[in-house]
Amino acid sequence: MNFSLEGKTALIGGSTQGIGKAIARQLAQNGARVILLARNEIKLLKTLSEFENTEGVTHSYIVADYSDFDNFKNTITAFFENNTVDIIVNNTGGPSAGAVLDKSLDDFQSAFEMHLLANHFLAQQAFAGMKQKGWGRIINVLSSTIKQPKTNMVLSNSIRAAVANWAKTLATELAPHGITVNNVLPGYIATERLKELNHFKSEKTGKILSEVEKEMLAEIPVGRLGLPEEMAYAVAFLCSPMADYITGINLPVDGGVLKSL
Repeated sequence: MNFSLEGKTALIGGSTQGIGKAIARQLAQNGARVILLARNEIKLLKTLSEFENTEGVTHSYIVADYSDFDNFKNTITAFFENNTVDIIVNNTGGPSAGAVLDKSLDDFQSAFEMHLLANHFLAQQAFAGMKQKGWGRIINVLSSTIKQPKTNMVLSNSIRAAVANWAKTLATELAPHGITVNNVLPGYIATERLKELNHFKSEKTGKILSEVEKEMLAEIPVGRLGLPEEMAYAVAFLCSPMADYITGINLPVDGGVLKSL
């Protein structure tokens, strides 16, 4: 199977750590030119230094803060004035955990902008270039919560589900142009985000952290946490020429946690 992405340019959000970084590394290893996108330039430079530039391929980065939507739009607009990309991986940290009535309207507005609006704006900016080439990939890193909502995760349950339905609608509209749109749904993946959620649950329930972690592992049929690299393999396949006929799907990468198909 040909997983080569030579000649392709991939823009990856949240790519200085965790799942985003693993995806960027995997796509680069498959021959793509990667453009890292995150808010911390120091972390971007450090991550970029870990990537090897091959002949004719120079990786780069964009500094943009998803939590400042006006700034994000201005930065992305300026980039696309002189650039095109073949692959977009929408991957944004958060949103914060918490119960429904503990969240303010501002919390919902911020999550809406960081996830749905940012994804939509990136897709709009990238569309012309992808259409001209007759090929493109938009991958959204969401959450298994879109199929099975979790307690104290109201923002993720709500906003990521909205992104999933946006993506399904977009997939139908872009398919005639050779552009696919798919979602990957991580379960319990060994990242800093998961550690934060476990600490939050520990504080919320009064259970010691080790007990929270033990209970979480008991939910996973394969009996272990997933690795960021395992998310990256799934994304690399969906970005590859082998996935030309796959669009509008939700692909769980969760070790069997979801109880529904």
